[in-house]
Amino acid sequence: MTRFILASGSPRRRELFTLLGLPFDIASADVDESLRDGETPVQMVARLAQAKASTVACSIQSRDTTIIIAADTIVALDGIPFGKPADDTDAWRMLRALRGRAHQVHTAMTVLDTRTGRLLSDLATTDVPVRDYSDDEIVAYIASGDPLDKAGAYAIQHAGFHPVAHMRGCFANVMGLPLCHLTRTLRALGLDPPADVPATCQAHIRYQCPVFSDILRPSSIVL
Repeated sequence: MTRFILASGSPRRRELFTLLGLPFDIASADVDESLRDGETPVQMVARLAQAKASTVACSIQSRDTTIIIAADTIVALDGIPFGKPADDTDAWRMLRALRGRAHQVHTAMTVLDTRTGRLLSDLATTDVPVRDYSDDEIVAYIASGDPLDKAGAYAIQHAGFHPVAHMRGCFANVMGLPLCHLTRTLRALGLDPPADVPATCQAHIRYQCPVFSDILRPSSIVL
C-alpha cells in the first residue's frame, strides 16, 4: 500500500492536496528558508522543496512505499524574492511594492519515493497582475492578520482584500500547490490521482483555468 505524506504545515496546501482524492498524512519539515548569496528565486524554491522532502524522508521508518510531496513558494518582483513578512511594517512594504504591478509566483515541488529513492521535481510559475488598491485597504488587510504567514504578504483567495484584478495562469500555484503540475509529476511515477483534478480544482477555487490542458498534455516535461 502506498502512503502519501505532504511535507507541509500550510493549511492552504493541505486544503488543495485534499482535492486529489488521495489519503495522506502531514509531516512538517523544519528547514532554513533563508536566501543564499547569488541564488535566484527559482533556485531557492527548488533547493528548499528538495530539502523539505529529504528532511521528512529521514524520519520515515516504514518499509511500505511512501511518497513524500514537498513544495516551496516564493513571490518575486523584478527578480527580487518576497518571502513571508517579518512584521506589519514588512507587510506594508511588500504590499506597497506589489501594488499596481505584475510579479511572478514560483512554486517548486519535489516528489520522493522513499522505497526506490526516485525523486522528481517540477516548477510552476504564474504571472500575477496586482490591482491598484489604496493605502487604507492595505491598513485594513494588515489589521486582519492574514498577510503575516503568506509569501508576498497576501493571499490571492482572500475574500475581503482581492489583491488580484485578473490573471490567466495557475491560481492554485499562487495559493501554494499547483495541482496539475503535481498530478503530472505523480503520473511520471505511475501514480494517478483518483480525482478529476482540473475540474475539482476549478470548482473548489471558483476559477476557470485557461492553462490546465497545456500543463497536463503528454509532452509536458517534469524536471
